[in-house]
Amino acid sequence: MNIIHEILRKHWGYESFRPCQEDIITSILNGNDTLGLLPTGGGKSITFQVPALVFDGLTIVITPLISLMKDQVDNLRQLGIKAVYIHSGLTKSEHRLAIDKCRLGKVKLLYLSPEKLQSTSMINYLRLMDVKLIVVDEAHCISQWGYDFRPSYLNINTIRKLFPVAPILALTASATPEVVDDIMSKLEFRQRNIFAKSFSRNNLSYLVREGEHKEGQLIKILKATSGSAIVYVRSRRRTREIAEILYKEGISADFYHAGLASEDKNEKQNKWKSDQCRVMVATNAFGMGIDKPNVRTVIHYDLPSSLEEYYQEAGRAGRDGKPAFAVLLVAKYDKATLSRRISEKFPDKDFIKRVYDLLGNFLEVAIGSGYNQVYEFNFNLFCKRFNLPPISTHSALKILSQAQYIDFIEEINTSSRTMVLLNKEELYSLKLEPNIDNVFQSLLRSYSGLFADYVFINEMLLANRLNCSEQNIYNALLALTRLHAIHYVPRKSSPYIVYTTSRELPKHILLPKDIYEHQRDRLIKRIEAMKRFAFTNDECRVNSMLQYFGELPTASCGKCDYCREAKKHSSSTTETERLRESIIYMASQPDGHKISHFISHANASQYDTIDMIRTLLDEGVIKIINDDTIVIAH
Repeated sequence: MNIIHEILRKHWGYESFRPCQEDIITSILNGNDTLGLLPTGGGKSITFQVPALVFDGLTIVITPLISLMKDQVDNLRQLGIKAVYIHSGLTKSEHRLAIDKCRLGKVKLLYLSPEKLQSTSMINYLRLMDVKLIVVDEAHCISQWGYDFRPSYLNINTIRKLFPVAPILALTASATPEVVDDIMSKLEFRQRNIFAKSFSRNNLSYLVREGEHKEGQLIKILKATSGSAIVYVRSRRRTREIAEILYKEGISADFYHAGLASEDKNEKQNKWKSDQCRVMVATNAFGMGIDKPNVRTVIHYDLPSSLEEYYQEAGRAGRDGKPAFAVLLVAKYDKATLSRRISEKFPDKDFIKRVYDLLGNFLEVAIGSGYNQVYEFNFNLFCKRFNLPPISTHSALKILSQAQYIDFIEEINTSSRTMVLLNKEELYSLKLEPNIDNVFQSLLRSYSGLFADYVFINEMLLANRLNCSEQNIYNALLALTRLHAIHYVPRKSSPYIVYTTSRELPKHILLPKDIYEHQRDRLIKRIEAMKRFAFTNDECRVNSMLQYFGELPTASCGKCDYCREAKKHSSSTTETERLRESIIYMASQPDGHKISHFISHANASQYDTIDMIRTLLDEGVIKIINDDTIVIAH
């Protein structure tokens, strides 16, 4: 057994790699720039985590998903693999501690948010590190042809130039041929090198169900199926409403969206992952990085804006390889809803400039200042104060990010964390009030590793153990922080704005065609492709999707709703032909047979038999003699 198999077995307990994984790993270890196209659930993280343990230096993983970054680092630590992450939501001391660990070679993987690459100080820190591999996760974000372009990803070339020998691994679950080419171009691949697993999932049946009453269809589907399920909607409010409807129907359901507190998210995820809750009704914030192999059904109550999004979300069903269903509920009004997203995603340019100007006023950033500064940002308060429509305002901020005037970071949702600053000898001389001392002692008993690193803590847990309120715990931890005994970072859920240039006057804000008009045209094409998939019933659903992703299908899937209907029709046609032949055979017998004989011996319903007799009479194949006897017409 070679080293990569030993690592796989030791840390993950697997005897063999999934398709494409070993090929990608071998390519990287040979020093080749590599693009891995692996579908959702295909095991992308293994392809860089295993080589990271082979290399004697540091692996940098660039990912835009802070929640996924945190989950992967936590999972790696549980496996005994040393990893850290750096993003804009960390305190200065947390940031410094992570940098020191990387610089001193104490960790194998550094997860980095792309906006950190815009920082000169971060680049200078990276110069001091022994980087052996650069990983770009969600690599479609680097392509302006992709559905989720992030301009901060364009700074990856900066880090590549620092470490020209280190191979680069780009990973994504869904990309069209033009996006694939753009990824390799933007990352300056030394040679074209792609490992792709087919986008086809043989165990997954794609079904489209049409009807205006979606709630009834949803209930019917969930009652007719079993096992864990996800229901995707596009509104936070609807997650709760639909979960309550399902619960009233006797279906175990909960809801999830990005606006929940991190403790609530973790609790809901854990209940769903442990099968205490069957159905999770969620926005697209749910599912990324959640490894639950036995999801039997994914239902889209609302349509995504692109086949890339749909493929990724639907692909969370059946990761264990067993039969699973991806069901898309469509109604006539969905066409208009999809079309409306174009104006929502690309509001008028004057509106975008106005949002930029109001943002500076809201954050109290003077004209000409703010460069490289990070500001906490209350999006809801911003919209309320200036009476702005939330959906269009959100899109405006995203476009301003793509135009590189700001970075709008909206998913930072951090749990409380703390680290002990004193050494054990200093603790003995620390004089504390009894209530503060009780909290401190409970903290030390409840969590390990506090002297070496920041540890996530739960104030509610401490409060329950001490039989006091969470506010008392909070006050005690703040008091300990003021005494420099610990550093306590309370939990928070807040978006951030990073000014990537100094604040400009609105008239100087330029929105280039490749950011606005071209991206708008591409959205229109993606929405038209989604409409075709959802509302056209003239080909295999899987083949339609494979063609979109640049594959040439060799046969129909046989399992989607179109293929099932085609089989039914084919079966019906075969039965019709058999009935026709049977009637002709009986009519060809000497003297023929009476009509009653045909009805009783044709192995078909009376209606179908009489209907076929009429057809054959009209065609002149048979004739009636003596009023009730059928014979062949010669």
